[in-house]
Amino acid sequence: MSLAENLIARIRRDGPMSVADYMDACLNDPAEGYYATRPRLGAEGDFITAPHVSQIFGELLGLWAVAAWEGLGRPPRVRLVEMGPGDGTLMSDVLRAGRASTAFTAARETWLVETSGPLRAAQRALLGDAEVRWASAIAEIPCDAPVIILANELLDCLPIHQAVFTPGGWRERYVGLDGRGALVFTLADEPTLDLAAGAVGEVREWSPALEDLGREIGALVAKAGGAALFIDYGRDEPGPGDTLQALRGHATEAPLDNPGAADLTAHVDLPAFLAAARDAGAETTAISTQGDFLWSLGIGLRAERLSAARPNQAAVIARQVARLIAPDQMGALFKVAAIHAPGLSAPGLPPGDGAP
Repeated sequence: MSLAENLIARIRRDGPMSVADYMDACLNDPAEGYYATRPRLGAEGDFITAPHVSQIFGELLGLWAVAAWEGLGRPPRVRLVEMGPGDGTLMSDVLRAGRASTAFTAARETWLVETSGPLRAAQRALLGDAEVRWASAIAEIPCDAPVIILANELLDCLPIHQAVFTPGGWRERYVGLDGRGALVFTLADEPTLDLAAGAVGEVREWSPALEDLGREIGALVAKAGGAALFIDYGRDEPGPGDTLQALRGHATEAPLDNPGAADLTAHVDLPAFLAAARDAGAETTAISTQGDFLWSLGIGLRAERLSAARPNQAAVIARQVARLIAPDQMGALFKVAAIHAPGLSAPGLPPGDGAP
């Protein structure tokens, strides 16, 4: 039975499900979920992420990790953790750049937080077992040493709820069935949210899963010490809008068309995520754009040096860098922020709201 058939049967039995429950099933169902069974990353897959655009991206994050470790006072032990590490490309580049510091390399213990069996296999094939440990959740990371956490395009896959403003008030959006028994978006019969009125048809999104993770990361960083860097596309201030989308073959499609066969994402509410981390005792930086962040880390100089070493690839390198930092490409859409222990700072990012 396909995931669509299972969802239809579930809705017939239990009634319409929230958008969050639908996203969770499509991405994480053990038998048919996208990430659980058939993730396809890179140029030949369904979507491409910054590590696949250019090795420079991961190299700069590796240097960021070294700088963060130095800001901690060069502790003799530190856990380098990547959440949602994809096929391992980012961590491969991070580790290569980090080896420029033999002291950091001696101090670090590398962890990957990954739930997908196929992706774990890809990570193991690229990185090997020698210096990497795996966990299924951030809660499995020990807190007896400082942590440096990296996460690129992780938060956009966390399930969201949606509500639509109607003449009768805000009603949560659900996934139900139409008269033919096909999946369709529907609304709660009665108002479900007590929010200020919006324009009729306006959509609001929120994610308890996002805020729960923010609190969990904040608590870990505050207790263990260290910093956590998050790069994702989304909002740097709250606002309305329907941002749920399905990606397959580098193209968007309707989110209900192919459950489990496409990646489902939504724009990240970074302010809510960072506020939850502060509530748990951590401090946070201001939100930057990816373009500004990478420029502050020296992407221009690194590109010049790489082009000088590979003159026949100079035009390709220039296009790759433009894709990462240009405002009309990834540079402005993707946002960057860090969570850090009280009293510390995060390299390349301006200070934020500070202590909770």
